[in-house]
Formats: sequence, C-alpha cells, structure tokens
Amino acid sequence: MQGDQQAALDDHTVAIWQVVREKLRAEFGATAYRYWLEPVALIGVEAGVARLGAPTRAMRDWVTQHYLDRIQAFWHAEDANVHFVEINIISGSGNSTSTVTADTPVSASVSGNTMSVSAQAPKTVSGSNTNYRTESQPPASGRTAIASMSDDGISAALDPRYTFDNFVIGKPNEFAYAAARRLAEAESVPFNPLFLYGGVGLGKTHLMHAIAWHIRRTQPHRTVIYLSAEKFMYRFIRALRDKNTVDFKDQFRSVDVLMVDDVQFISGKDSTQEEFFHTFNALVDQGRQIIVSADKSPSDLEDIEERLRSRLGSGLVADIHATTYELRLGILESKAERQGVELPQRVMEFLAHKITANVRELEGALNRVIAHSQLVGREISLEMVQDVLHDVLRASERRVSIEEIQKRVAEHFNIKVSDMHSARRARAVARPRQVAMYLSKQLTTHSLPEIGRKFGGRDHTTVMHAVRKIEELHSSDPSLSEDIDLLRRMLEG
Repeated sequence: MQGDQQAALDDHTVAIWQVVREKLRAEFGATAYRYWLEPVALIGVEAGVARLGAPTRAMRDWVTQHYLDRIQAFWHAEDANVHFVEINIISGSGNSTSTVTADTPVSASVSGNTMSVSAQAPKTVSGSNTNYRTESQPPASGRTAIASMSDDGISAALDPRYTFDNFVIGKPNEFAYAAARRLAEAESVPFNPLFLYGGVGLGKTHLMHAIAWHIRRTQPHRTVIYLSAEKFMYRFIRALRDKNTVDFKDQFRSVDVLMVDDVQFISGKDSTQEEFFHTFNALVDQGRQIIVSADKSPSDLEDIEERLRSRLGSGLVADIHATTYELRLGILESKAERQGVELPQRVMEFLAHKITANVRELEGALNRVIAHSQLVGREISLEMVQDVLHDVLRASERRVSIEEIQKRVAEHFNIKVSDMHSARRARAVARPRQVAMYLSKQLTTHSLPEIGRKFGGRDHTTVMHAVRKIEELHSSDPSLSEDIDLLRRMLEG
C-alpha cells in the first residue's frame, strides 16, 4: 500500500453500492441504466469519498453530467459519512491480480459549510480482482465530477456543470451574469441582496451554483449555504416541531453567504416569511451576503409581505430575459463542444430556431439527440433530429404567441387588434380584451407582468382581474364559454 489507506471494498460498501444501483434503475429506467449506469464499477470508499470507475471518457462525462447528483444523494442517504462521489476513467487488463492508480485526481474536503479543492499526489491501491487504470478528472475550475454536500445537510448539492466557465453569455443574460460574477469575486458585499429573476430554465439556478462554486474555491474560509425556499420552509417547520428554533436561527444567521432559490415558493406562507425576514435582517446587519432567485421581480411577487418585498428589492435586481436565436445557437455550440460531439451546423441552426421555450428544454433535446446517436449508432443529421425529436418539435410548434391570441380573438369578436392595446373601456372591447388576457395566461408561459405589457403596458393586477373575471363567466355564461372553447381549439390546433 506504500503508506496509503486501502480503499474500502468490504461487504458493507458493496451492499450500499447495490442499493444505490437499484435506486438508479428504478428512477431512470432499465434502458438508461443498462447503457450508462450498469458499466460503472465500484472502486472503493476512502476518507468520505466514494470512487467509481467508467470504462470510457464519454461514459464518465455522460454519467457525471446526468446522474452524479442522484448517485451522491442516494449514497449519502445510505452512508452519511460519504459526502462526495468521484468518477474516474478505468480500463481493465484482465489479469487476476490488480492495481488501481490515480493520476492526481481532484479531491474535496469539507468543514462545516465550506469546501476546499486540491489535487492529490498519485497513489496505488491494490486488492480488487481486475487491473484498472484511472484517469484524473478535469481541474475544479472546469467540469468536475465532484458535487458538494455540507456535513450537516443544510446546503443542497451543487451541480458540477453549473460554473461561470460553462455559462453562455448573450444580451438576455449579460447583466445578470456580470452582477453574479462581480459578487462572487468581491471580498466585501457589493450589493445586498442580489435578486435574480426570470422564467423557467433561463439560467437563474446556473448562476447561483456558479457563485457558490467560485466562492468555495477562491474563499474557502467563507461559509456558504445554498438551498431552495421550499427546503428552508421545511427546516423551519421541523425546528418548530422539535422546539429547536434556537439552533435553526444560529445555523442560518451565522453564515457568510446565504443563497435561496425560488423564493416565490414561500408566497402565502406567513410564518416562513416572518422567519426569512428576520434572518434576512440579521445577515444584512452583520454585513453578510444574500442571493435570492424567483420567477418574478420583487414588486410582482404575489402574497409576499410588503416589508419583505421591499427588502428583496432593496439591493440589485437583475432580470434574465427569454433567449434569443443567437444565444440559443451559442449554447448548443458550447454544450456540444463540452461533450466532444460534432454537430452539423444545419442541425444546430434548426434546433435554435425550433426550440425556443428555455435553455433546459434545448439542452434536453440536444442530450436526447446525442444519446440516440451513441446508443443506436446513427449519424446525426437533420432528418435524424426531426425523427428523434418529433414529439418535442410538435409541442414547440403548437406553442401560441400572445400576438396570435390577440389577432384570433379580435377577428372572432369583430374588433381591431389595436383595441387590445388601447385604453377603450367599452364593453364590446373590454370583454374580448379580457378573453385574450385569459387565453394568454392559459396557453403561454408568460408571466402576468409580461402579458400586461403586451396589452398596452397594463399592470399585472389588471391581468389578474381579467383572468378571474373570465374564469367566473366561463362557468356561468354558456355563450361566452362556447366562444372561449372554440378559440382555444383554434389556437391549439
């Protein structure tokens, strides 16, 4: 062993690995498990790190990007002493005696809520049944196979793909990116809080993870907690139930950086809002950093106390807009390059034109195309993409714009499209306008403020009133109900 501790491959470790594998099979299905997860081998557990081996670089990268967080969560649930999962590249030689050699793998150490990343010297571990050669992971600043989890389980695991280096910048997100980067690199608090908001799948969570990764690497002495607003609420409820609110307050009010994702989740939850407000104040008073994300701006959050809404908007508010064609094309090129896959330019342009909802859906479509090509051995072409993504493309084509809704409703009720934006309040105009607002809320992913802006710059409360009014009339006015159902069928068809 040359002074190194042998990687644990005892019955307990093997049993845990089997449990983890069964959970992966149940969650991701037999096909994905057979192709991507079954070939992954257990190397051992050492110093809180579970080491796995994949037979190829492509398989290691795919498992790292798509399954690592779940492997780690399942393993940590079975053995709380394991905080990291590391995936290396292995190649078997077929001999009966074996050696496992690691070439300076990236490792991570955890203390409280901080993580430091370093490279270890090469070492040799013997004791398995096959010869394995392991290849080191990329440096922590790039794609890494290690996601962090704090000792006390407060902070959620960070996605290793979500770093600043992997974030594609364009006009819709350049301000939010610049603000996040400035905050991550600052040694003092530049603005408090940083409030990131935008629609689903536009990059809010990516930026929050990137901030956490950067701070943990460059300022490991600072304690960072990243979690969802939902988890914050559940921890608070548990503290109330266990009559342990003092420890809860100490945990959250003693950190250097608190990051709360999807804060809109606590809308209408008065007790949680109260506690979050006091935590917010305590951290700001101590000069600690707070970063929050939501799907709407602070002023547009519904069922949030006015004092908390005011606090959330008191720092820097950064909006992430819907993606442009150029940004989507850049994202596809970046992700294909990181996965080592060459995509024909026609294919990338086609995907960037057709899949416009959000980055998450775009990435999912790309992963599906790559996986199909690798598993079936089919060359990536425009025809192949149209075949593989037929359901996604059909759903995307069915998406309706607010402009189309306004045009259809105006034609149906025999009014001008310009009436949709006008200030006219005559019933013959106001009712169709409300119908169009209602259908915009039902058939598009736009937020209430976005819909209001499309109707002559109206306030989101006007849209809310229109939606509620049409919902009431839909059930009480048969004639209007028929009109709405007809319009919906025409728009969705």
